[in-house]
Amino acid sequence: MTSPQHVPQLEFVAHVNVELGAPMELGQIPVGQRRIIPIVGGSISGPLLNAEILDGGADWQVVTGDGTALIDTRYSARTDEGSLIYLATSGYRHGPPEVLARVAAGEDVGRDEYYFRLQVNLESGGPGLEWINNTVFIASAGRNAMSVVYDLFAVR
Repeated sequence: MTSPQHVPQLEFVAHVNVELGAPMELGQIPVGQRRIIPIVGGSISGPLLNAEILDGGADWQVVTGDGTALIDTRYSARTDEGSLIYLATSGYRHGPPEVLARVAAGEDVGRDEYYFRLQVNLESGGPGLEWINNTVFIASAGRNAMSVVYDLFAVR
């Protein structure tokens, strides 16, 4: 058995608060229940990135038969300096059925009670933001009644 040559480290980038609109239920498709959840605003605040999330994005989510949510978001943000950032996330939210029912009801559920992880892609042509175009990002997320919150990390 070999040991890893380099273990990646995580660097905290920002806390992200994504404000959501009312979900639109499209109905059953072959892989599960399709819904579109509008993204209407929010904020990105942290030591490496600060921005306002803009209205106009969405989560094109599928919920499978076992309750797993397949996350697929695309949205944009504007930094304090006026640069635009494109964000896209993919990931999974799953857990015990009774916990997921509480999440769906908008209850305050601890992040340690279910799994909600994201891969986050960021892009920008803004000055000083070149580093986000070639960095891998991951996040640990939580769902509130009308928002998703996540801690964004750069993999170093």
